[in-house]
Amino acid sequence: MATARRFRVPLAFTLGLVLISSVERVRANQVLTWSFWASAGALLVWQAWLFARMRREASAPAFTVVLRAQHYVQACLQLSVFAYWGWYWRPVYEHAWLLVAQLLFAYAFGILLAWSQRQPYTLGFGAFPIVLSTNLFLWFRDDWFYLQFVMIGVGLLGKDFVRWDREGRRVHIFNPSAFSLGLFSVVLIAMGATDLTWGQEIASTLSMAPRIYLFLFLIGLVAMYNFSITLVSGLAAAVLFGWSASYFSATGVPYFIDSEIPSAVFLGLHLLVTDPSTSPRTPLGKALFGILYGVSVVVLFAGLDLLGEPRFYDKLLAVPILNLSVQRIDGLARRIQSTAWWARMSPAWGATRLNVAHMAGWVLFFSLMTATGRTDGRHTGDSVPFWQQACEEGRRKACDRLVDIEYSYCADNSGWACNELGRHLAEGRIVDPDTDLARGYFVRACAGRFQPGCLNLLEPEPLVAAPPRTLDLRLLVREGGATLMDMPEPELYARACDHRWRFACEVFALRSP
Repeated sequence: MATARRFRVPLAFTLGLVLISSVERVRANQVLTWSFWASAGALLVWQAWLFARMRREASAPAFTVVLRAQHYVQACLQLSVFAYWGWYWRPVYEHAWLLVAQLLFAYAFGILLAWSQRQPYTLGFGAFPIVLSTNLFLWFRDDWFYLQFVMIGVGLLGKDFVRWDREGRRVHIFNPSAFSLGLFSVVLIAMGATDLTWGQEIASTLSMAPRIYLFLFLIGLVAMYNFSITLVSGLAAAVLFGWSASYFSATGVPYFIDSEIPSAVFLGLHLLVTDPSTSPRTPLGKALFGILYGVSVVVLFAGLDLLGEPRFYDKLLAVPILNLSVQRIDGLARRIQSTAWWARMSPAWGATRLNVAHMAGWVLFFSLMTATGRTDGRHTGDSVPFWQQACEEGRRKACDRLVDIEYSYCADNSGWACNELGRHLAEGRIVDPDTDLARGYFVRACAGRFQPGCLNLLEPEPLVAAPPRTLDLRLLVREGGATLMDMPEPELYARACDHRWRFACEVFALRSP
C-alpha cells in the first residue's frame, strides 16, 4: 500500500501534464498537443514498469524533503525576469502554460529517475531553476516542442549521471540547465536548425523591457549577497566592458553591435554561469572563473560570426567547459592563496564581509557604466546612419553589421530597410550580387507601401532610394525597445535627429514652433 500511495505523486504530475494539454494555448497546435501526450505516455509507461519492479522486489519508493535557498531564491529571481520581460514581450506570457508543463514533467521525470536507481527523491524546489534557466535562453517552437521535454530530461540525466568527487563528496559536474543548453546548442549549430527555436528572438527581445540592465543588476545583487557569486558576475562584466571599450577605441565601431554587453549576456552572467554548486569555491577561483567566462563570450562571439552562425549562442557554449575546469581553477587558486605574498596582500576578513566589499565594488563599477551611458538608453550602435557612415569609411565589419541591422528591420516590416537590402544585393558593392534575392526584397518593400521599392521593381536602373517614412522611423529609432507607435511625431523626429538622420533634423526644425 505504501508503494501505491507514493506512486500517486509522479502520477499526479503526469496527469497534470495531460490536463494542460487541454488548454487553448496547447490545443491550438496539433503537434504541440501530441508532444504533451507522448511525454505523458512515456512517463506513465515508466511508472508502470517501475511499480511492477518494486512490487516484485518488495521495495518501497522514498522521499526526502530538502528546501535549499539556492533553489527557491534563484527560482524567485528567474520568475521575476519572466514577469518583467513578458510585460513588454507578450510571447513570454503566452509561454506560461508551457513552463508549467515543463515543471510538471521535470518533477515526474526526476522522481522516476531517482527511484529507478533505488534512491530516494529529494523533494524541494530543485526542478525550478533547471526549467526556468533553460527557458530564459532557449525555447523550441510549437511544432518541435517535444524537444523541449527532451532538453529538460537531458539536463536531469546529466545531473544524476555525470558526476565526480569534489572535496570528499560525489557531486554533479555540470550546471544542469547549462549542460543541456550547451549540448543542444552544439547540435542546433551543427544541423543548421536554429530556426526550430525562439533563440534569436529571446536574445533580442529582452532589451524591449525598459531599463533591463538596471533590473538585472538589482536582482543580481540578491543572488550575490546570498551565494557570494559577485566575483564571477562582476569580473565577467568587467572583461566584456573592457574589451568593448578597447575594440571601439581601436576600430571606431562597437564589438557587440548595439551594446557594450548584450542584455542576454548580462542575464547569463547573473543567472546562468553563477550556479554555486558548479562554480569554484575559493574567492580567487571565482574571480578566475568570471574572467574566463567573459573571455569565452568574446571569443565565441567572434568565432560564431566568422562561421556565419547565430551569435546568441556565445553565452551558452562555454559554461559546460568552464564547469569541467572548476577543480583545476580552485586548485590553482589555493596554491596562489597559500603563498606568503598573497597572505600579506589579502585582508583578513571573513567570507561575508569580503563578499560585501566585492558587492560594493560591483555597485561602483555598474554605476560608472550607467553614468557613461553604457547600460540602458541609446547606444552608438543603435544608430543606422552611424553604421552607414562606418561602412562608407571601410571600418572593420561595419558593412556586415549594417546589412544585419537592415535585415532585422526588414523582418519587422520596414519598407525602407527592405528596399536598402534590395539595393545592396542589386549593386553588389558591400554584399555579393543576387538579382533574384534583390527583387524579393523590392517586392517586400513595395508590399510595405514604400514607393522606391515599387519603382525599383518596375525600373531597376537607376536604383531609387528615399529617406525612411514616419512608420519606418518608429522601428529604426526604438533603441532595442518596443515599437514607438504611440510616440508623438515631434518627439519621434527629435529622436531620429539624435540618431543622425539628417532629414529628420530638418523636419524637426521646420515643425518646431
